[in-house]
Amino acid sequence: MTEKTLTVPEIHCDHCKMSLEGAIGALPGVEHAMVDVEKATIAVAFDAPATIEDIVGAIEGQGYEVPAQG
Repeated sequence: MTEKTLTVPEIHCDHCKMSLEGAIGALPGVEHAMVDVEKATIAVAFDAPATIEDIVGAIEGQGYEVPAQG
């Protein structure tokens, strides 16, 4: 199981939380995605076939930018 926390500065409300958790959670291999609105982060646990690129794609597909994580 891979666990990552991504920062997404545009997260600011419960609607953001619901749409992102739904989009990421629908990917095959994602065990869970938890959005923290106050911290503007998403904690994701996943296995194959899901990749971090898939997760970033799902976030961007909801209209959010994912800055370079480092």
